[in-house]
Amino acid sequence: MERTEASPAPGRRSELPAVFTATFFVRFAFGITVAVFAAYLTHRSTGLTGGDLGTAGLVSALAPVGEFSTVLLSGVAADRWGRFVVLFAGMGGATLLFLAIATTRSVVALGTANLLFGVASGAILAASLAVVADRSRDDERGHEMGRFDAVNLFGWVAGFAFGLGLEGLLPNAELGGVFLLGAAAIAVGLLTAGSLVGHRALERGLASFDVRRVLRAAFRRPVLVVTLPWLAIYSLLGTALAFLGTSAAGVGIRPGYVALAIAGGGSLLVVSQPYFGRLADRAGRTTMMSIGTAGFVVVLVSASLLVRFGVSVPVLVGIGVGVALALAYGPAALAALADLALAQGRATTMAIYSLTISLGMVVGLVASTGLYSRYGDDGLYPYFGAIAVALVGLTLVRWAEVRRATIPVR
Repeated sequence: MERTEASPAPGRRSELPAVFTATFFVRFAFGITVAVFAAYLTHRSTGLTGGDLGTAGLVSALAPVGEFSTVLLSGVAADRWGRFVVLFAGMGGATLLFLAIATTRSVVALGTANLLFGVASGAILAASLAVVADRSRDDERGHEMGRFDAVNLFGWVAGFAFGLGLEGLLPNAELGGVFLLGAAAIAVGLLTAGSLVGHRALERGLASFDVRRVLRAAFRRPVLVVTLPWLAIYSLLGTALAFLGTSAAGVGIRPGYVALAIAGGGSLLVVSQPYFGRLADRAGRTTMMSIGTAGFVVVLVSASLLVRFGVSVPVLVGIGVGVALALAYGPAALAALADLALAQGRATTMAIYSLTISLGMVVGLVASTGLYSRYGDDGLYPYFGAIAVALVGLTLVRWAEVRRATIPVR
């Protein structure tokens, strides 16, 4: 396993705060717009028909399609020409796209903008993760990835909750203002991060860059074993993010209440993710990934019971415990992925994470809505079961590789 520098050079100390700041504002903007996108596209905040859901799902899926189809190119560009060049280009592009979305409700225009939005999102994530991997030592990488995961997830959750609250307060005709707010948030993040790194944002990357070698390293078996579980995880999250707001409104739950519940739970991420990351540095990446996998399985079993028997205290407790354990997965897995990355191609390897989660969101939207449309609640049980089996199986493979010492033991 290649070692990073013992500590960042004095001139580089501002790079992690710059990335964390940019990440929060970007994810906050993404979250508030995702929360209202289905209502904005269909011109209706409640009472969506099957056709409405199908259209919203298709257009929403174009963002992850744009991300997974181009993120490897973004990773290569970040390795070749510089992390912050790609990061700030993605943020600038996302700002312009949000401004454009606020001016139209055309399905074709929104679909095109959402596709390009996915391209910008992949560039932002690949470049950001590469900076965190570059600027953290091996023995603190879990903690730094936990900090990144905290601002990333908290930005998503806070923005999503805020967007739901706005959806409940604003008439549908005024939802375009939410996208203007998103553009402003990204612009603030861009300006703040730019002021922290200064002229280093324009520094070039590597003068000599072997693309084939980097891609071969990025798609090694150990890398895929770490990243493929996110395919299953985001298959669930994609569907939840796209339709939670409108679904809750359809059964009489006010968006404001949902927003408060999400915001309250999301605040725990700020504390939990760095903590779990520190544990990954001390107890080991694989150990914490296994605890996270167990948590996801508990959530899936509890969700199946919820679908079958309805709301009850034991089921809600099971979901809460499962979520708490599942949060251990992210920092450990991101640190493990950075451990496996070649110094020359860190952004390309970290782009595999972005590729996997965006593909998972597409798969989740297609699979869950298709199964539910055809089989109702009964279609969700095999869906949950397949995700649980995949997560457990990949975790066992990871342990086998660690014991054979074919990957770094951490």
